[in-house]
Order: sequence, then C-alpha cells, then structure tokens
Amino acid sequence: MIEVKNLLSPKELLYLCLIAWTFNLYTTMKFLSFFLSIIFVSCSASTKQKADTQPVKQTIVPQFDADSAYNYVHTQVNFGARVPNSKAHQSCLVYLVNEMKRFGAQVIEQKADLKAFDGTVLHATNIIASYQPELKSRVLLCAHWDCRPFCDHDPDPANYHKPVTGANDAASGVGVLMEVARQIQKEHPQIGIDILFLDAEDYGAPDFYQGHKDEDSWCLGTQYWAKNPHVAGYKARYGILLDMVGAPGATFYKEQVSLMYAPDIVEKVWNKAQEMGFSAYFINQQGGAITDDHLYINRLAKIPCIDIIHTDLQSSTGFASYWHTTHDTMQTIDKNTLKVVGQTLLGVIYNEQ
Repeated sequence: MIEVKNLLSPKELLYLCLIAWTFNLYTTMKFLSFFLSIIFVSCSASTKQKADTQPVKQTIVPQFDADSAYNYVHTQVNFGARVPNSKAHQSCLVYLVNEMKRFGAQVIEQKADLKAFDGTVLHATNIIASYQPELKSRVLLCAHWDCRPFCDHDPDPANYHKPVTGANDAASGVGVLMEVARQIQKEHPQIGIDILFLDAEDYGAPDFYQGHKDEDSWCLGTQYWAKNPHVAGYKARYGILLDMVGAPGATFYKEQVSLMYAPDIVEKVWNKAQEMGFSAYFINQQGGAITDDHLYINRLAKIPCIDIIHTDLQSSTGFASYWHTTHDTMQTIDKNTLKVVGQTLLGVIYNEQ
C-alpha cells in the first residue's frame, strides 16, 4: 500500500480535474487536426498522382496514301487535256464532283461564263467541297483543275497550239487534295475544311500572242470566286494553294507573294514539313514571286493564302523544263513527292485547334 501525504482540498481537486480535462481536450483536438491533415495531404497527393498519370492526348495525323493520290492524278490525265469547253473538261468535272460527294463532303458547283483574253467565253465551274460547314473556324485548301490550251513553251513551235496534258500542272494538286478529302472523311480535324478546285486558271495570254497581255488574264475562276464566294461573307483562317506538286525531287521555295501576304502561314507549313523530315523538298529559302490563284485570294477575298509550288531557280522560266509543253505527262509524277506534300498538309490541319 502506498502512503499518501499532503491531501488536496476538494476545491483544489476540482481545479486540478478541470485542468486535466482541458489538457485532454486540447491534446485530442491537436491529434484530430494532425490526423485530418495527414488524410488531406494523402488525398491531395493521390489526386495529384492520378492527375499526373493521366495520358496526354496526342494529335493523331492520318497517314497519306501516295498510291491513292497517284491514281487520282492518273484518272484525271486519262480524260485528256481538261481545257474549258472541251469534252475532257466536262467528263472530269463529273468525276471530281462525284468523288468529293463520295468522300462525304458537301459539294457546290459554282458555274460561271468567263471571258478569256481573246474573247473566248469559257464555261467554267469552280468546285467547293466542304467539311463541317457549320464550324466558323475554317481552313481553305485549293488547286486549279483545268489545263492550259497552249503548249507555248514547247521547244517545237508546231506544238504551241496543242493543249497541255497537265499531269503535274493541274492534276497533281487536285490528286493530293482528293486523298486529303478521303482521309478527312474517316476522321475530321477540329476545324472546318473547304477544298476548292478552281477552274480557268491556265487560260492566260500565251507568249506568242500579239495583243495586250496582263496578269489578270490568268486565274479567271479564282477572280470570280473571290468576288462571288460560295457562302456570303465567307472567311477562313488561311488558305493553302497547291500547284505542280508531283515532280520527282520537287523543290518548294518560300514564294514571295505568299511571304508578303501570309508570312506566318509560310513558316507554319515549312516548319511542319521540316519537323516531318521533308526539308529536302521544302527549302528554307526565298523563291520568286508568282502570279497564281493565291494572289487573288489574298487581294480580292482578303484571306491570307500561300502557294506551295515547284520552282527551279536555275531555269529561265523559273519552272521545270516540261512546264507548258507537251511533256507534262504522267512521267512527271512521283509518288514520294505526292506523299511529302500530302502528309505535310495533313500535319498542318490536324494540329489546328
């Protein structure tokens, strides 16, 4: 037994109990607070870890099928020279419209009678194929589909009045865009896309013409569309024109009109091409200034538009030796070049937000 000395009074005992109770309550509250803080930190860490381990959504860019694009080029060439007012032109028109509808686009045929430099009335048709037309944020992709009626740069003057078959100069750009359309049908990008096949681009006054010549005798279909868009008040973030994009070892320089009106789009496209390993085709160097459809899309439609066009800086014309000659046949088309241009285009539009 333990001997107890100096016993406390009842008042002191009550006071001591009160202190003990207060201390226990304080200790309990501290413990509870500490416990809850551990739970909170643990939950926060768990939530953060869960958030950090969430997979980052990657942009999936479709693979461009060069064989498919090549077949679209070949089919156009098989119709013959697609000069306005010709049977080949009409047959190709039906083909292009039907194919774009088959690829799930909303298709508009914009008919126009346009007067050429020599007074010839051209029964032209611009073809507009739209994807997700309800979206306000849009990108315009375009190429001309008609052929030149004159081989005015042929080495043989006897061929000057023959039409250009137009495998590279017309069919290549259209063929690439048809394959792009086929890919869009499978999986839409996050923006609206309008594919515009322009007519009567190549009916400009030939070199041998003795009358008045000016740059406005070219790109007649584009001038008409820019003044009369298929949708009132039509706007796009930007446009990309393809012209002569099928030649073996093609070189695409940064064209000067494109740099003047849309330098940021030039950089966007060339950077994407280099990122994909296509710098041997998309040359990081300034080229010449070219009167092409993009000039009027910039000037009249006020849409910043660039031109991806094969040029030869060593040539007297600035273009390949077969340009506007009888030699622009399927021999001028290379699947690797079609792939480079098409894959770059897909890389650009599928990375738009």
